[in-house]
Amino acid sequence: MEELYLFLRILYAGLLGAIIGFEREVHDKPAGLRTHTLVAAGAALFTVLSLVAFPGADPARVAANIVVGIGFIGAGTILQRGGGVQGITTAASLWLSAAVGTAAGAGFYVLSGLTALLGMFLLSVGGWVHRLRRG
Repeated sequence: MEELYLFLRILYAGLLGAIIGFEREVHDKPAGLRTHTLVAAGAALFTVLSLVAFPGADPARVAANIVVGIGFIGAGTILQRGGGVQGITTAASLWLSAAVGTAAGAGFYVLSGLTALLGMFLLSVGGWVHRLRRG
């Protein structure tokens, strides 16, 4: 029964990642709904495992490595083209999805949920402001 409860944390994290990834998907960005869902669920699983599967181990080490690992994935989404840089927002949204997944995996449901909604809001409003600025 405990494993089912822990899986619900991972499922919740995946749903939150999907919320963030939805905006990226709608705007046809390289990392969309599936990628953000997988990142959040994976971070949640690593977090759950660090808390439960390895008694006496330091779960902060896993969280720190999630941050670093997602940094590498995010770096892969950033491209330099014609004097400009693309993909920074997508990289940041992947980083946020990992953080949301880590929080959900640790049992911080309200914090992770509100942060996912904040991310979705900022991505939506930021895109709207960017389009206004361009004319």
